[in-house]
Amino acid sequence: MTVERARLGRDGEERAEAELVRAGLRILARRYRTRRGEIDLVAEDGDVLVFAEVKARRTDRYGSPGEAVNWRKRRRIAGTALAYLAERSLLDRVCRFDVVEILEEPSGEVRVTHHRDAFRIEAPRGRRR
Repeated sequence: MTVERARLGRDGEERAEAELVRAGLRILARRYRTRRGEIDLVAEDGDVLVFAEVKARRTDRYGSPGEAVNWRKRRRIAGTALAYLAERSLLDRVCRFDVVEILEEPSGEVRVTHHRDAFRIEAPRGRRR
């Protein structure tokens, strides 16, 4: 990863955190990591535990930042969220998966968009015979 991309990512996470706090969420963890993956921000929104993925880009030429959260990334986030919940004996908590998009415009303006409940994780179904 280049130094510039790392800066964009760090700045994006800071902006996303500020946006979540402004929206009334309480930050519980930053960059929670396991062998399985990483969750950028873990927060509480009332009684709901929020796992937030932050995506920052300089352009939307190849789609919005949130479009980069594909099914593989969602599955990795879900596995990491499960580890977080199990580690803290919180498996009975109501959870939500949010995406925070950070888009730096060529003018220097930064757009922050918070997508609440951006995706859901379905429980695996049994095998069909």
